[in-house]
Amino acid sequence: MIGVVVPAHDEELHIGSSLAALLVAARHPGLAGEEVQILLVLDSCTDRTAEIAQALGVATLTVEARNVGLARAAGADLLIARGARWLGFTDADTRVSPSWLVRQLELDADAVCGSIGVDDWSRHGALADLLHQDFTSTYNDADGHRHVHGANMGVSTAAYLRAGGFPALRCSEDVALVKALEATGARIAWSAAPRVATSSRVDPRARGGFGDAIRAVIASHAACTACQMVHALQGACGAGPGAAAAMKPT
Repeated sequence: MIGVVVPAHDEELHIGSSLAALLVAARHPGLAGEEVQILLVLDSCTDRTAEIAQALGVATLTVEARNVGLARAAGADLLIARGARWLGFTDADTRVSPSWLVRQLELDADAVCGSIGVDDWSRHGALADLLHQDFTSTYNDADGHRHVHGANMGVSTAAYLRAGGFPALRCSEDVALVKALEATGARIAWSAAPRVATSSRVDPRARGGFGDAIRAVIASHAACTACQMVHALQGACGAGPGAAAAMKPT
């Protein structure tokens, strides 16, 4: 059996499309009929996330931790107890491709670290083009990358247990697990083949995660713009008394 863990904290805006995509991936013919169990771990949810999952027939597990590492670990433990041989991990604001699980298993590795894509930056309004350009110019979306994303990971149960599982960290639990896997000598595939599309968050859930990375780009752009304005003002003031006088209030 293959298990898929999705941690969620108040994700009613995204969870429907995320789970629908997983249900499609779970029925991929390349899995040859192997059972796939999807488990949504509800971490301190107060919105309609659980209701949406129930309507789609997806099993849930409730924790009150506000800790993504603990949520992922709780889901993994339950699926392992149910007999999962492989664990796929993604996020509640992420849509996996139909072949996501098939591509992970085809790599014949102990663990798979996949890359991510973002197909809609529009929630950032006037900054959408800037963020899209920054992402496409700086992000390595190719085999051999060294990205670690909880939104696109897979690991054999045996390797997961040898590494000690996810630590109870509020952020970077995925990085910690990969480091533990490397320490045990696990064969890790750094691949762009298993595809996912994640949201361009305007409301980050985990400090230090992808949403905060987006915020950092926005902050850097704002600082650069402010610097350019200062230089422009200084240049105008140094261009002669006429320019300087033109900038003084009357």
